[in-house]
Amino acid sequence: MPPLSILELVRVTEDTDAKGALDNARDLARHAERLGYRRIWVAEHHNMRGIASAATSVVIAHIAGGTSTIRVGAGGIMLPNHAPYIIAEQFGTLARLYGDRIDLGLGRAPGTDQMTLRAIRRPPEAAEHFPEDVIELQAYFEPAAEGQRLEAVPATGTRVPLWILGSSHFGAMLAAELGLPYAFASHFAPDLLLPALDIYRSRFKPSAALERPYAMVGANVIAADTDQEARRLFTTQQMSFAGIRRGARSLAKPPIDDIDTFWTPEEKAVVDRMLARSIVGSVETVRRGLADLAGETGADEIMLVSDVYDHATRLKSIALIAEAAGMTSDAALAVL
Repeated sequence: MPPLSILELVRVTEDTDAKGALDNARDLARHAERLGYRRIWVAEHHNMRGIASAATSVVIAHIAGGTSTIRVGAGGIMLPNHAPYIIAEQFGTLARLYGDRIDLGLGRAPGTDQMTLRAIRRPPEAAEHFPEDVIELQAYFEPAAEGQRLEAVPATGTRVPLWILGSSHFGAMLAAELGLPYAFASHFAPDLLLPALDIYRSRFKPSAALERPYAMVGANVIAADTDQEARRLFTTQQMSFAGIRRGARSLAKPPIDDIDTFWTPEEKAVVDRMLARSIVGSVETVRRGLADLAGETGADEIMLVSDVYDHATRLKSIALIAEAAGMTSDAALAVL
């Protein structure tokens, strides 16, 4: 079984506020650290009432400050929204504070709508310069050359590891060309997963950062005592995706007994396709699902989203997933 990591959505629910979501994220990170998860990432989203991770580098500091060994990072920073120099300053600062525990995953999508993009003051065409921006950003983390006049202090020399994120062939080709690790967002865009992995591995060029391809695969994973209970918990995420389809990005909703009373057949078809890479069930069901996903994709690492409404129940899901993956130590069993 490949190592497991977590993408934390920092969900604001109908029963929490942003402060509660941020503190829950840090608590989940501590929990995951005890269980043996490799890393926890948060993503940049803007103008979404139900997600509290817009100031991504600040959220990473909050989580890293409450943990000691688990890697913490961005999954990812939407680089077209920012000057690479500013991101280097932010993540260089994180690296100085928390050492070699900081990851920087980079995406080229805006992570928001066009109205919000205008408020960010970044032109839509900024995404066209994504490859050049990645290279520029990478250079800021290198040791300064003699006579170099521009440095992204305190990033110089920190060599924060970069990842390329994607849900299409573009990210796979760029990660391969630059010799960087690649993370595919199959937790919401599964259609091109296998072709993208093939492209990445076949075109990979070794670099100073990475000698051989390293591919992370995203998946929605929810575990509970029974398959039926896990499927009920999954309705929170299904309703969130149906809300995206309706153009209504609301707070996370508590699970319901019958999801078919919530959506139309058309919405069900769209959401089922987006969430096709989901593993939902008991420990045994999750064990089989993770093994099948690892075997099918050859993933070097799996990054899971366990989008469960109630915080205590989500902690249990994360622990049961660890048990399914064979990660659970005697100390970790105490949280089950």
